[in-house]
Amino acid sequence: MIIGITHFLIISAALFCIGLYGILIKRNLFSILMCIELMLNAVNINLAAFNYFLPMPDLSGQVMILFSVAVAAAEVAVGLALIFRVYRDFRTVNIDKLNSMKG
Repeated sequence: MIIGITHFLIISAALFCIGLYGILIKRNLFSILMCIELMLNAVNINLAAFNYFLPMPDLSGQVMILFSVAVAAAEVAVGLALIFRVYRDFRTVNIDKLNSMKG
């Protein structure tokens, strides 16, 4: 059995859907942050698969993966800082309890 681009796209789509489902269903800020990371990893799998299977001599897919990993690292740093600040102010990370900005 030969593994083709379809297999990678199916796995990537499944990971992206799991991450999207987690964002829509979860109520914990840490869980939502992890689901966003899962979605970014699904995008990285797509970039790597297209870079490997498309007949192009350049490494544009791998360069895009490096930028995506850098963005993901920055997103985690800022997200964790925001979560720690929210916990410090409200003593909870449940998004249902965070309603102080409602007007």
